[in-house]
Amino acid sequence: MRLEGKVALISGGARGMGAVEAKLFVREGARVVMGDVLTEEGEKLEAEINEAGGEALFVELDVTKEEDWDRVVATTVNRFGKLDILVNNAGVYDLSTVEETSGEAWDRIMDINAKGQFLGSKAVIGAMRQAGGGSIVNISSTAGLVGSRGSSAYNASKGAVRLLTKATAVQYAAEGIRANSIHPGPIETDMFQQAYPSSEARARRATEIPASRFGNAEEVAYGVLFVASDEASFMTGSELVIDGGQTAM
Repeated sequence: MRLEGKVALISGGARGMGAVEAKLFVREGARVVMGDVLTEEGEKLEAEINEAGGEALFVELDVTKEEDWDRVVATTVNRFGKLDILVNNAGVYDLSTVEETSGEAWDRIMDINAKGQFLGSKAVIGAMRQAGGGSIVNISSTAGLVGSRGSSAYNASKGAVRLLTKATAVQYAAEGIRANSIHPGPIETDMFQQAYPSSEARARRATEIPASRFGNAEEVAYGVLFVASDEASFMTGSELVIDGGQTAM
């Protein structure tokens, strides 16, 4: 198994891509901690995984609070003895142009999407150092690579994640701590449904993708698995784009 003996922490792990990643990691031998504000869904996922023979723990986590991150990392190490992998998955979407974006909306998007990943990365470095190394996987987006007609704060937040990842990679590579970013394109999740609620809008969006379809959470999760695993041991500061060819045009 590709994550045998590893301990992983996944933010936003109660549903969507985070939940899919958690289940895949467990199947590949990891013990997994899911952090989220969605307590009911997180506890249900914990029970589902454990009843199936895996090892998982749900903890409440507000990614914008440094004290929450410190508590969750301490809980992870106390429960499983170490921490090898962080997947900074928690995020929110906003579909507003520059003029349409309020200062409050800007702050909310940046707090969750960018500051949350900074605080998560900062919180795990000490534990990874004690473990002899680790892998930080930051979920960005193709919106962190190119501009968009319809969003601004979201693009800015995901662009910040991209360069935070590179800074982290450069600063901690000598200690065996890797950092890489994942850049999904349109993926069938609750967030995507929010962005494109009508079938007409979804059909138009699909025509803009060379693969002529949307991705699914499993396709992203397997990319996250590779980057998190020792198979990617010489990969740090890199970007893995999973977008059906969208940014190739």
